[in-house]
Amino acid sequence: MAVDAGIKTLPMLVGGAFKEARSGQTIDTYNPATGEVCARFPRGEAGDVDDAVQAAKRAFATWQHTAPAERAACLRKLADLILEHADELAMCDVTENGSPIREMRGDAHKAVGTLRYFAGLALQLRGDTIPGAPGRLNYTLMQPFGVVGRIVPFNHPLMFAAGKAAAPLVAGNTIVIKPSEHTSTSALKLAELFDEAFPPGVVNVVTGLGSEAGDALVTHPDVRRVAFTGSAEIGRTIQARAASVAVKTVTLELGGKNPIVIFPDADVEKAIDGAMRGMAFTWQGQSCGSTSRLIVHRSLHEELVSRLGEQMDGLRSGMPAEESTDTGAIVHRGQFDKVMRYLEIGREEGARVVAGGGPPEDEALAGGLFVRPTLFDDVAPDSRLAQEEIFGPVLAAMPFDSYDEALSIANGVSLGLTASVYTGDLSLTHRFARDIEAGYVWVNDSQKHFPGCAYGGWKDSGVGTEEGIEELYSYARLKNVNVLYD
Repeated sequence: MAVDAGIKTLPMLVGGAFKEARSGQTIDTYNPATGEVCARFPRGEAGDVDDAVQAAKRAFATWQHTAPAERAACLRKLADLILEHADELAMCDVTENGSPIREMRGDAHKAVGTLRYFAGLALQLRGDTIPGAPGRLNYTLMQPFGVVGRIVPFNHPLMFAAGKAAAPLVAGNTIVIKPSEHTSTSALKLAELFDEAFPPGVVNVVTGLGSEAGDALVTHPDVRRVAFTGSAEIGRTIQARAASVAVKTVTLELGGKNPIVIFPDADVEKAIDGAMRGMAFTWQGQSCGSTSRLIVHRSLHEELVSRLGEQMDGLRSGMPAEESTDTGAIVHRGQFDKVMRYLEIGREEGARVVAGGGPPEDEALAGGLFVRPTLFDDVAPDSRLAQEEIFGPVLAAMPFDSYDEALSIANGVSLGLTASVYTGDLSLTHRFARDIEAGYVWVNDSQKHFPGCAYGGWKDSGVGTEEGIEELYSYARLKNVNVLYD
């Protein structure tokens, strides 16, 4: 394919300098709504990653001794800069990611909130004194790891590149960020703001393929702390690759096949609203926390599924940059093809299409990777449609008759990130919250996150939690000091 000379290569940030890849190779990304090339960036490889890690190591020598209040001030400065450039950064994600502008604008503000939250925790990374014998003092220190490798997914490029850097940085680590090869533009634009807010080398951004730059970061011997957000399959690979080199601390926020369980006493209007929001259709269902299994008591099942399908049919598929768009384009061709395959799998398994089922009929969208929000009914709990994460706008509905059956279906998958339950029964609420195998549970609600509340998965949905003070602690090592002074 001929290289478009009119598209400028966006450089990486390494040690306070903006650079192309050593090899000179680049990667093009495509606007999923139009199919046109929209950005070009360096195809970093092992040598480029090593350059970034060495720069981060040099910066760590000073950054780890920088006063917590000063580190927090850098985070707040970054937050202010993101606010100044929020529309530009959001449009980068709209163009490359395919999600509607109002959602990506919201991501920019969420990133700002995360940065400010962790800046406020700067003085909370503290140790303890432990009672001992006379003449002896025992205390603990919380100290940073050094260089942290952070691999960012494609569904919230800006929000994760900025927000997920907050905890490691305020804890005194330096960082190398590797964004998705499908959505690197906002991270590279953000690199300019990192460079303005932080000393050289404290934050580095290296782009490239996951199998090249990502693998090099995970296996670099000087990167002892790795964090990844993405699929369970890649998460397991990262665990294995990291362990092949050294004993590393690896946290993973992975996929979900999350249940929304609606009991017979539920408020049907609120349950329908929760099912709509829980599926994250405004991100085309591309959310690890999407409640993509709709488990409804048989007494409500027919009515709720029918009404939900009508609401889904009312969502507007449109160009992501338009304010009136409800659901945009799937992020890249490979993901689009995967979603389309699952639509066929659902039909082959005998499930019934209630809403959607394929691309929109609008000819104006024919050049893009659009899939209508799709609802399948009569889904068998052990089918592929009910068991496997699709990461697209596909919701699988199935009935239940008893609490035990609902719980069995809800827990009957290998993943356990989120769960939602709708009921007016207080006892049932707490039973379900206790019994469900998931790390984050909503009651009569869905999809919302709350500052300071730990978010993380059970089973194959991950290791560790984020978004609360536990995330800050995870970027520090505990050291015990025992002093005999008498």
